[in-house]
Amino acid sequence: MSSKPLKQIHLAAHFPGVNNTTVWSDPDAGSHIDFDSFIHFAQTAERAKFDFLFLAEGLRLREQGGRIHDLDVVGRPDTFTVLTALAAVTERLGLTGTINSTFNEPYEVARQFATLDHLSEGRAAWNVVTSWDAFTGENFRRGGFLPREDRYSRAQEFLATAHELFDSWDGTAIAADAGSGTFLRDARAGTFAHRGRHFDIEGRFNVPRSPQGRPVIFQAGDSEEGREFAAAGADAIFGRYGTLEAGREFYADVKGRLAAHGRTHDRLKILPAATFVLGDTDAEARETAHEVRRLQVSGQTAIKYLEHVWNRDLSAYDPDGPLPAIDPEPGENTIALGRASVRQFRDPLATARRWRELAGAKNLSIRELVIATTAEQTFVGSAATIAGAINDLVQADAADGFILVPHITPGGLDGFADSVVPLLQERGVFRAEYEGSTLRDHLGLAAPAPAPAPAPR
Repeated sequence: MSSKPLKQIHLAAHFPGVNNTTVWSDPDAGSHIDFDSFIHFAQTAERAKFDFLFLAEGLRLREQGGRIHDLDVVGRPDTFTVLTALAAVTERLGLTGTINSTFNEPYEVARQFATLDHLSEGRAAWNVVTSWDAFTGENFRRGGFLPREDRYSRAQEFLATAHELFDSWDGTAIAADAGSGTFLRDARAGTFAHRGRHFDIEGRFNVPRSPQGRPVIFQAGDSEEGREFAAAGADAIFGRYGTLEAGREFYADVKGRLAAHGRTHDRLKILPAATFVLGDTDAEARETAHEVRRLQVSGQTAIKYLEHVWNRDLSAYDPDGPLPAIDPEPGENTIALGRASVRQFRDPLATARRWRELAGAKNLSIRELVIATTAEQTFVGSAATIAGAINDLVQADAADGFILVPHITPGGLDGFADSVVPLLQERGVFRAEYEGSTLRDHLGLAAPAPAPAPAPR
């Protein structure tokens, strides 16, 4: 009788910048901008042998009711600058950056990622996202945004074009033979020409093939288009389903699409975001988790969150009182700008009706309702409980691992590294040492095929 071999768990760390799960007011919280914070966070992740550090993207300060949403930790430094600097203070940790395909150009993004992959000796990854709102687009594009169908078709062509640029060097083009005076073995290295609906470019790509050939490609969307986009060409998904039932459904659905694109299950890793609260005992962790939720959802935050559904100014309401009797304002959300989360309320009237029923049945105030209906911590308990829960979900094919988002920056990862990771290592499901030097090595991903020789002109 054969038993299924244990899967190896993949772990990563999300630096929680612009994120209302962050408890920035905690006495132990530090700066989200100072480089020392990034160093502490990255070096903790590397000490724990994590696969990579992850940076999300924020291209405009969010506003609510015409004012900067100061309940978030506002501001986010440039991704490439931060990751390049971190490459100099880490040795093995992967470096994943979120870069938008709606407001950038393939040549500049490919050049930046190829450069990061060189400088980090093969640790670069690109989380490809699209942007949906005209508010953010005002910083970049006349007219603000692209229609939904164009955002995804542009993203697909953007990624394909970037691959053409990465592949324009075949890895053997540089001879650097001082004896013969020959530097380039292939005089046409870097030559490219792309003709498409969104991009019509040609010339020479000026960064030779990088250690990984191409950066690892992440995808973060959950729509039908996003799932197909990931199945067709991504190496990993930054997912949002951290529970057994929802995780297994998503895992089976996306991995089931790979065959149609000529890909096998091991070519795509599914890594949901996950929060955690540790305690010496499960009871202590549950008590701490309750306090963290109270800090994450202050009375003021609860009102702001309710405005995302009601699309109205609700500042006169008492967060410790009942939900508004008035209905949400229908149509496009105009009160919360720059927040992707408002799109989850596609039918605000139905959401309000459901929440009133829930609040009535459980006698919940506005703040209590928001706490009850927004994301709770994924893992709560002692180190042994959390290690067991993570392993169970991975072995049950609900995920290949998790991207951890601590609620305190930069020290929120320390306890996990010191207590949970050793238990996973004892179980034989997480590495004790890095076995390779590149991020593809860490994730168990095959290197992309060498680029074909350029066609003669």
